[in-house]
Amino acid sequence: MPTYIGLMRWTQKGIENVKDSPARLDAAKAAFQAAGAEIKEFYMVMGQYDMVVVTEAESEDAAVKATLAVAANGSVRSETLRAYTEDEYRRLIGELP
Repeated sequence: MPTYIGLMRWTQKGIENVKDSPARLDAAKAAFQAAGAEIKEFYMVMGQYDMVVVTEAESEDAAVKATLAVAANGSVRSETLRAYTEDEYRRLIGELP
């Protein structure tokens, strides 16, 4: 399954209700599951972003649906990157002319 990296920032609403964040993470995991995706890893980070998630999805459509479902609650903004594993990277580079 394709892997995605989500770079997330709390919105004003999200940080005002930061104590609810663990429950929102549980809800996000359920939303991803319902959309055909899975949150594989979660990190709270310091710096430009507040959280990083590593996810897998059955398809790009599933990844988009899951991300939109989570963002729709208004507590986070996200930037999603398609990630390639080392094996995928080596295969892609190896297929270059």
